[in-house]
Amino acid sequence: MVPEEKPDGPGTGEESARLQAAGSVRKSCDLLADSQDSHLQSRRTRIHQQINKELRMRTGAENLYRATSNAQVRETVALELSYVNSSLQLLKEELEGLDGSMDADQPESEGVTVPMIPLGLKETKQLDWATPLKELISGHFGEDGTSYEAEIRELEELRQAVRTPSRSEAGLELLMAYYNQLCFLEARFVTPARSLGLLFHWYDSLTGVPAQQQALAFEKGSVLFNIGALHTQLGARQDRSCPRGTGRAVKAFQRAAGGGTLLHHCQLPSPSAGAFGLLRENFSHAPSPDMSPTSLSMLEQLMTAQAQECVFEGLSLQAPTDPYDCLAQLHLAQEAAQVAAEYRLVHQTMAQPPVQDYVPFPWTTLVHVKAEYFRALAHYHAALALCDGPLVAEAELPAVEQVFLGLSASSAPRGPALPQEREESRKLGKAHLKRAILGQEEALRLHAVCRALRRVDLLQAVLAQALRRSLAKYSELDLEDDFFETTEAPDIQPKTHQRPKARAPSFSRVKVADIFHRLGPLSVFSAKNRWRLVGPIHVARGEGGFGFTLRGDSPVLIAAVVPGGQAAAAGLKEGDYIVSVNGQPCRWWKHAEVVAQLKGMGDEGVSLQVVTLLPSVEPPGLGARRPGLGALLRSQKECGRETPGPARASPRPLLGWSRKAKRGKTGRRLSPAPQP
Repeated sequence: MVPEEKPDGPGTGEESARLQAAGSVRKSCDLLADSQDSHLQSRRTRIHQQINKELRMRTGAENLYRATSNAQVRETVALELSYVNSSLQLLKEELEGLDGSMDADQPESEGVTVPMIPLGLKETKQLDWATPLKELISGHFGEDGTSYEAEIRELEELRQAVRTPSRSEAGLELLMAYYNQLCFLEARFVTPARSLGLLFHWYDSLTGVPAQQQALAFEKGSVLFNIGALHTQLGARQDRSCPRGTGRAVKAFQRAAGGGTLLHHCQLPSPSAGAFGLLRENFSHAPSPDMSPTSLSMLEQLMTAQAQECVFEGLSLQAPTDPYDCLAQLHLAQEAAQVAAEYRLVHQTMAQPPVQDYVPFPWTTLVHVKAEYFRALAHYHAALALCDGPLVAEAELPAVEQVFLGLSASSAPRGPALPQEREESRKLGKAHLKRAILGQEEALRLHAVCRALRRVDLLQAVLAQALRRSLAKYSELDLEDDFFETTEAPDIQPKTHQRPKARAPSFSRVKVADIFHRLGPLSVFSAKNRWRLVGPIHVARGEGGFGFTLRGDSPVLIAAVVPGGQAAAAGLKEGDYIVSVNGQPCRWWKHAEVVAQLKGMGDEGVSLQVVTLLPSVEPPGLGARRPGLGALLRSQKECGRETPGPARASPRPLLGWSRKAKRGKTGRRLSPAPQP
């Protein structure tokens, strides 16, 4: 249906352009039918449906088992339960295999890079918005709900498109556009005492178990989770054999995770700002394991580690001016040790309950493999610095010991200091190579243990290539007269010189218009306010004009009524909002437009419709009740949500319920009604 606003109303043309752009984005994003990702997503959807079916069967069987006292029935039900549990276990293993499959999200490039771990999207069921929204529009807003079928259909099409976003920037824009639209819905239709009456149904990304809630915040949280998951898929698909690809991968993983983990040996990270960090900070009551605080913390650590790995890869691609530069090789060793430390922390988190119960085993194994691989790589670069580079000058020795051995410049070195002789340097480098070879052999052993990782040929190629390189270097240094090898290679101090900065999902670049803007500005026309529609009221022009003054925009407020004037006689009151002038809706009109319309009226007067705000009725004890979700506030401008008119809605919480709406509106100017 065509909006009933005036064609010259504020934001009409811009809004139409935005809606057309949003429609084109949705059409361009729903293109998964012929892609490899669509096959994986279809298989995940089928597994989720089967898991849901088996769970319902198990619930019914358990209820029957508890309710019956017949021994034969209980034996039959127990046997059926064992079959159902076996089927559930097989389905979960199949889903785990899909989540552990990393081939589909790996880049096609000539370079050999270690595969990354992408996160699958949460699946959801189709949702019927029509019935509850029509009832709410008719009951609370006093309008014909059937006249908003076009807006409801647009919302349903947007959500349907969000179920299958493309793995691209356009897919991210689609998810963020829907998220911003949910913020509009929450501001207009949801109060702490009333929900939309819809049951939002989402499947867990890791286990496939369904979860459902009536809170719109659960829908917002699930969409935000998918925004982070899609960032991980984009990061894993980048071609990291070139600096541009590694830079893009770093940004993608940081937008998913946030700031970074806190390790005792590195600088303090920036605060979390990514999708998973925002979820963890603001979604406190998770209905599914993948959105629990422990799971989100693990995902933050994992994506931060993968971003740090991309930083190391970018530094490795930058060829040093001198290939035998000792300090450059030592810095690479420290960077590799930093990546290994990040992955060790992730592996410790994955190995702890309850995370270990639902994290795919291939993930845990790959993280362990990467920890061993990068620790070995750190020793390899240290060996190159000691064997191929020149001896460290005496002036550079304190600095090298500080960054390489973890010693402060003023402390005395514990154990052997850096060698000053070529032969001693060769022996220490050989010791580091020995530790590198042992670590790479351990990484290959761990890789062979996991059946899913054995199918990843790229990972085996990377590990085998690194081992061959280390063995070749070791054979160069191995002399026949090396009978005594007492030198022990020290651990390498982890440190990074390019820690990735925190990056929040860029909601501000996705501009959307409120689909239900025809209901009026959010400052007045929302479920948090109660009002009464009055009119049409005929106001004649008297000697002193209409007898009232106006203030504010969208909608225009009657600031004062002259006692004994025409407006007072007609029943207008101070604080009423003008919503119609001679049958023309003017909820979005500016102050100057209403004044100009009134000035053009003759002696016959004008017909006005106004709304009067009523006192709100809050349930007892509501002020002491706090929602379980956080209160991270973002203004409309920061989140990219814009109304068609100049009026701005109050700040909205990211995931929590909204605050109490304002009952009045401060105007910028006070204008008298037009005089005759």
